[in-house]
Formats: sequence, C-alpha cells, structure tokens
Amino acid sequence: MILHQILHLSSIFRSAVSTHLRRNIGLSAIVFNKTKELDPVQKLFLDKIREYNTKSKQAGGPVDVGPEFQKDMNESLARLQRAYGEGDLTKFPEFKFEEPNFEETPK
Repeated sequence: MILHQILHLSSIFRSAVSTHLRRNIGLSAIVFNKTKELDPVQKLFLDKIREYNTKSKQAGGPVDVGPEFQKDMNESLARLQRAYGEGDLTKFPEFKFEEPNFEETPK
C-alpha cells in the first residue's frame, strides 16, 4: 500500500518536473537565441537583403536589371491586359463591398 502511494507520488512528481523543465528549456532557448551573435553566413545573408532593400528603394524598382527585363515586363503586362481587361496591373486591386440590407421587407 505504501509502495503504491510512493510510486503514484513519484509519477506525479516526475510529471511536474518534466513540465517545468520543458518550459524552462524552451524559454532559455529563446533568450539564448536573442543574446547570441549571428553566425557569419546568417549575418552575410541579412546584410545582402538590407543592401538590396536600400538599392531597391533608391532605384524605385528591381535592382541591376537591363533593358531586356523591362521589355519582357512590358510584354507580359500587355498580354495580361489583353487577357483580363483594362486597369493598372502593377497595383493591388481595390475592392469595394456594399453592406447587405438585412431589414425585413413587408409582404
């Protein structure tokens, strides 16, 4: 009887310790990742993305493209306008939804 109670308490204790350790390990991993320095490959990758973002904002579009890219882009836009109609295809469309009328109509 006493052995059964001890085993039951040990399983409860093991479960509580296990949950506590999982939470602490997960939290410490987040803290460790925020404080550690990026490895050289990650740093280089992020630097290149930031550099491209800066160049893209200065150029107002894609960076380091030649006239062939612009020609292909114009042909593609013209083909899409023929297929799908008028409008500026370089901008996201604006949707306008009307509120439905939920009032009861007299019979």
